[in-house]
Order: sequence, then C-alpha cells, then structure tokens
Amino acid sequence: MPLGDASLEDVFESNYDVLIEATPTTLKSAEPAFSHIKMALETDRHVVLANKGPVAERFEELQSIADGSKGTLRFEATVGGAIPVLSTIEDINPKTVTSVKGILNGTSNFILTRMAAKNLSYSHVLSEAQELGVAEADPIFDVGGIDTALKCVIISNVLSGGGFRLSDAEVEGIQHISNHALNLADKSGLTIRLVGEATREGVNVAPMLVPKTEDLAVEGTQNIVQIATEHGGILSLAGPGAGGDPTASAIFLDLQRLIV
Repeated sequence: MPLGDASLEDVFESNYDVLIEATPTTLKSAEPAFSHIKMALETDRHVVLANKGPVAERFEELQSIADGSKGTLRFEATVGGAIPVLSTIEDINPKTVTSVKGILNGTSNFILTRMAAKNLSYSHVLSEAQELGVAEADPIFDVGGIDTALKCVIISNVLSGGGFRLSDAEVEGIQHISNHALNLADKSGLTIRLVGEATREGVNVAPMLVPKTEDLAVEGTQNIVQIATEHGGILSLAGPGAGGDPTASAIFLDLQRLIV
C-alpha cells in the first residue's frame, strides 16, 4: 500500500506482511523506530530493520517482543552495508565466534586514506569529503567513531544475546590524527585506520596502526570485517559499507531469508 497522504496509524492497520523500518537512527530511546517495530511484531508481522538505534540501545526489549511474536526480526542492514556480516555470524553460529574486528565507516576511511596519499591535513580532507558528499555537514557521527561503535555494539549484542549499549563502548575518533602521524607510520610500512572490535566482553573503537600489507588497510570508502571463529579461523568480508544501494542490498537479503 503506498503511503501517500495516509497517517502512520493507517499504515499499521493495513494488510501488510513485512515492515521495513529505515527511519533515521536515534539513540537512547531509539524512537520512533522502536515503537514501529513493537507494533509490527505484536501483530505477528515480520520486521526488517535498517535503523541501528533499536538493536544498539534496546536489544533485549526487542528480542523479548520478537520471541513472543509469530513475526521475525532481521537487521542485516544495520551493520556493514552490503557486506553480509550478521548473516555470516548467524550461519556460523554466534556461539562459535570469538570476536569481530574491522573498518566499519567509509567516511573515516576515506579521510585517512586521502590524508596519507596526498599528505593533506584532516581539516582539508574533511572539507573535500563534505563537498563530495562522502561526509555529512555535521560529520561527528562518523569521524567521532560513533557510527562504528553502534555497529560493534549490535555485533556484541548478537554474540552475547544482549547486554550492550553505546554508552558501554570505548570510543575514540580520528579528529586528532595528523598527516605527520600518518607519514611516520608510512615510514615503518604502516598506516592508521579507525578499527572497531566487538567481543562478548565489550566494544572498542579507536585509530590503530595497521600494516599496509594487511587486509585491514582497505582504502577509500571500502569496509572490511574479520570474523574470528573457534573452528574456522578468521573469515574476512569486504565491500561497500554505506550508501543507498548497499543498504538496499542488505534489506533484500533479509527479505529473501524471510521467504526461505
């Protein structure tokens, strides 16, 4: 049913099978997304979620509602864009995953890559990124590590069955990284990347030295995730981690899994 001029109440009273919740991410209360999901699940509808807020900030409440529903809650699009991070963890079995580490924000990675390649300052490259549409007018969500932390909190919740919120994460952004620091790293065959790590013990996000020959040294807006498993070693998944098309790809992956 097209939304058109219909009210939100009309939408939820319509005959639908799946709610795709893709409103902008809000923190703490995770509203209005949380209420939308709750209404859908309590009427036994499926929910495909692209909004990070509810699964980062109110994971246990959502799972409790989903457990009492005939509907299914899926949220692949909340982590890693087109990279099937959560589906891979699900297929492996979260109990056998020991940690997940990676580059999970394309804006920060673009800035660090360009700074190192052209010996430019953070402020200069940030302005370039904003002009190109790679960074928002207010970029703190990305460059401050918050976006990466939210994704890692979601992963830790999946691994642990809940218990984590953004406030539990240790977070440091890239705002204070200088091209001098990148130049020094380069002389030792290293670069600097904003790395997020999620475990059952907690979440850490910070700029880290990474060997330029390692997988984590991806460039530009690319993302990469390394899933450490008990029996299969480390699995690496890379690809576009943000944007309309990658997000839509993740939503369709969840829809396909609902059909199966």
